[in-house]
Amino acid sequence: MNEQIKAEVFHGACPHDCPDTCGMDYIVRDGKLAEVRGKKDHPFTRGGLCVKLKDFHDHHHNPDRLMYPLRRVGPKGSGPNGGNNFERITWDEAISEIGRRWREIIDTYGSQAIMPQSYLGNMGLVQGINSGDPFFNRLGSTVNEKTYCTSGSSTAWLLTHGPTGGVDPESFVHCKYIVIWACNTISTNLHHWPFVLEAQKRGAKVVVVDAFRSRTAKAADWHICPKPGTDGALALAVINSLAEQGLVDQDYVDKYTLGWPELKARAAEFTLDVAEKITGVKAADIATFAREFATSQPSAIRIGVAIERSAGGAQAARAVYAIPAVAGSWRHVGGGMLQLPLWDFPVDWVKAARPDFIKPGTRVVNNLRLGQALTGEMKLDPPIKSLFVFCTNPVSQSPETNKIVEGLKREDLFTVVAEHFITDTAKYADIILPSAMAGEAEDMMWSWGTFYFTYNQKAVDPPGECKPTSDLWRLLAAEMGFDDPVFKMTDSELCAAYINWDDPKMGGVDMEYFKQHGFYRIDVGSKDTRAPHAEGKFPTPSGKVEFLLPDHKNFVAGPFRAMYDGDQDGAPIDPLPGYVPVRESPETNPDLAKSYPLNIISPKSHGFLNSCYANEPHKIKGQGEQFVMINKADADTRNIREGDPVRVANARGSFEGVARITDDVNPGIVVATLGYWRSLNRSDGSVNSISSDAWSGLGRAPTFSDNLVEVTRVN
Repeated sequence: MNEQIKAEVFHGACPHDCPDTCGMDYIVRDGKLAEVRGKKDHPFTRGGLCVKLKDFHDHHHNPDRLMYPLRRVGPKGSGPNGGNNFERITWDEAISEIGRRWREIIDTYGSQAIMPQSYLGNMGLVQGINSGDPFFNRLGSTVNEKTYCTSGSSTAWLLTHGPTGGVDPESFVHCKYIVIWACNTISTNLHHWPFVLEAQKRGAKVVVVDAFRSRTAKAADWHICPKPGTDGALALAVINSLAEQGLVDQDYVDKYTLGWPELKARAAEFTLDVAEKITGVKAADIATFAREFATSQPSAIRIGVAIERSAGGAQAARAVYAIPAVAGSWRHVGGGMLQLPLWDFPVDWVKAARPDFIKPGTRVVNNLRLGQALTGEMKLDPPIKSLFVFCTNPVSQSPETNKIVEGLKREDLFTVVAEHFITDTAKYADIILPSAMAGEAEDMMWSWGTFYFTYNQKAVDPPGECKPTSDLWRLLAAEMGFDDPVFKMTDSELCAAYINWDDPKMGGVDMEYFKQHGFYRIDVGSKDTRAPHAEGKFPTPSGKVEFLLPDHKNFVAGPFRAMYDGDQDGAPIDPLPGYVPVRESPETNPDLAKSYPLNIISPKSHGFLNSCYANEPHKIKGQGEQFVMINKADADTRNIREGDPVRVANARGSFEGVARITDDVNPGIVVATLGYWRSLNRSDGSVNSISSDAWSGLGRAPTFSDNLVEVTRVN
């Protein structure tokens, strides 16, 4: 009874890179975070937490957490988990040293020799990915273009549909035909799955399109398994089959799309037989899919970020986006496409990022090319002399990580890392700053998978000398002499400042509403009646779905680059959706395949969230050590048995894991999930040791699934 009296409950919001953005409750007893529960009255997440978050309170109490600022005293990267490589210093010493080093760099090289590096280690408007934009823009640093994921599919989406949230994920209960394309919902979008199951119970058919048999594919009614990177050819063949079978909703196409004759002509090149040769999907299955999608209305596609991870990924996304419009699916409640609902959120991104601080002509460096930037392979003037890393762990998550490590070892590179733990990246820091976790700092979460804003209250004080990320910008701004009002605002003021409260979607609510309820569903219509594009009304220049894009240029959407318009890609793009073959496959690169004959796919892990939790023994136990899924035919030719240690390698690097022999992957393909720390793996490598830093094209998206490797047994 006394325990119940002492308990306090605070509103929580999952900060992680996940579309669900779970509503949570922080349970505090005697001033300590005792438990974290799913918020039962949240209509989307419904009180559930995934396997990553179910013991979130224990994560806060991890004994390995950084508690104090540290300064490097030994060689960069040496010592287990940092070992005796760092000494404790005060915050005043840390901030003073950062300021001194930066002033020296600016005096000698200019402010663009300093570069931030961040991503979705935290999604919050106040503590997360974009929280440092105002400070670094005011500092005059190089602009960090952040395109680890969703950028390519977002560029394709904005060009095709404009900034619309698309189908409400809750409206999927009304669907008769659900396609989950390049998304492992059960592992990475778990709270959408009950809505899919409800539709299935009502008679809907669930189809998964994915290049291996994921947990979600196994739970579907039908798994369509194209070769990696051939989704564009599959989508165009579906469109061609719709036309050939007379299943085009001609009225919808004529009224609400632009460029159908041209798209139809291009799709005609992808006959069923041609597509079967390219994709490996049987011609009859492609025709069946087209027929069922068109005739089982409402039909909807939930597309995942994995589609963009090959040379033609974003072009493929454009082709997939065309399918619901051609079939007329948008007419119906629950029909159409779901990409990222975030485009409907009334976030004031300009106020959050402060691009007005950026001087004209400031350069942009893309985070996928960090290795090139740090090693000098990218010819930068001035060179990067200081790197500030927060909300990301590039030595795990970026491509060509061996190149990044090489760059981080530079003695003339001053590296600062704000972190919870001494990660594979933090090991190479000169200064480490201990960061608060979600339960220890106030924040506001938008969502890239739901229509809910979710408020995160500060439930407890940070342990030791940990500080919220927002405090870093205040301290550094004071050190650098910046007195702009944004650097003096409290977290509560920032939470309120970054929302357009006058937008009708906010329904007249205010911050007091969030403090009482913890979340708010933006007013985009009821899940039972929402059909936003039944009569077109797309937020594109024409008001239509734009298949045809004459004279358009490539770009990265504003939120991925501090809302900066300068130094965009600007390359001409294909006027129509299309199929671009992968760069690395036996079919497209036979010479490379002589040495590295296997395609590798590197999806996200079930038990980790990117690299978060991959240092915690109980999470590693649940996920299992780094594994490599391989088909029996490929294993037999390499004398590999179940459980054997294996090395996966190409010219960029290598990593080791244990073999899982399975028919969940087809011959010629191996699968190894992302997130494992290289310092905790069998060898000093991880999946991204072999990943190319090539862009996929639109939106400068990554090519994590466009890589050839060889797998050998480790003796």
